[in-house]
Amino acid sequence: MRHNVAHRKLGRVTEHRLALLRNQAIALLRHERIETTMPKAKELRPFVERLITIAKRGVAGNTDANSQALHARRMVLAEIPDKDVVGKLFGTLVPRFAERPGGYIRIMRVGYRRGDAAEVAQIELVGSEWTPKADSDEAEKEAPKKTKGVGDRLRQAARRMRADAGGSKAQAKGQTQGATRKTSTPRKAGGS
Repeated sequence: MRHNVAHRKLGRVTEHRLALLRNQAIALLRHERIETTMPKAKELRPFVERLITIAKRGVAGNTDANSQALHARRMVLAEIPDKDVVGKLFGTLVPRFAERPGGYIRIMRVGYRRGDAAEVAQIELVGSEWTPKADSDEAEKEAPKKTKGVGDRLRQAARRMRADAGGSKAQAKGQTQGATRKTSTPRKAGGS
């Protein structure tokens, strides 16, 4: 029986499980959105929310602010050994959540993975919502229009010439362009 047992084991020994959570926390804080299985996402949420709360307490501490912030930074660095991610957490993410009392992470079910039918979830920081239309608009604005290569120009010229000529004699007689599939006797049922 699992009475009063708090966390999932995720099929891993303790060291592997902690390394997995730390790596996923680093990826989540760096990219602000990751895709993983549902049990891993449910275990990752309290792990990262606790780190964000520690960082908020360190930044919000008005009395003796330097030692408070340094202690909070060291506590977070004990869990996440990546200084760039910790710098992003204290510099950009904590001010975003300054007025929020909790619930910094959202888990959305995506579907099932094709290989093993595991339930997949997308876990993201609140406030980093993804809109596909905005991404496509930005990509269109940033990417300059591509000039066509020689092959594309030749294909377009050939299409224009065919359209101007009105088709060939074979097409006029009803024959279609391209190879036709040979008909044969149907395969036996049950074969592959």
